[in-house]
Amino acid sequence: MFDRRILLASVAGLFGLAAFRWLRTTPAQAAEKFEVEKTDAEWRAQLTPQQYEILRKHGTERPGSSPLLKEKRKGIFACAGCDLPLFSSDTKYDSGTGWPSFWQPLDNALGKTEDRTFGMLRTEVHCRRCGGHLGHVFDDGPKPTGLRYCIDGFGLVFHPAGPSAS
Repeated sequence: MFDRRILLASVAGLFGLAAFRWLRTTPAQAAEKFEVEKTDAEWRAQLTPQQYEILRKHGTERPGSSPLLKEKRKGIFACAGCDLPLFSSDTKYDSGTGWPSFWQPLDNALGKTEDRTFGMLRTEVHCRRCGGHLGHVFDDGPKPTGLRYCIDGFGLVFHPAGPSAS
């Protein structure tokens, strides 16, 4: 009886380790080379603590905490890490999630990786130039794409359009 319990506990432990390995995420930076690459110290010096946590450590902000959630002006949302234009204000909409949402990125702006954190499979989006984590894309968005790019606002900077673009 004692030996069977040890065997069952060992098997359960192995399954637990396998599940943990499957659930963890692999940062995009480990798999790809990017045009903009900096040391950890350089990123920390350039970014605010919130930006660093999101862009470099795959963190997320509290829902409703980003000032860009309520940004309604015409303009471009760019990467806070390298200033690559990512989204047009024309594709921004209120998804009700608490994070800035867009139904389409600009051409050649994003990269995608598989994210298995929290026991689910999601598609992470990152800046294609610096690899900064931005958020995730889901297939429950509005027409015409049906996609919802759920983006951490602190990973973005906003550049308003000129006065003639209103």
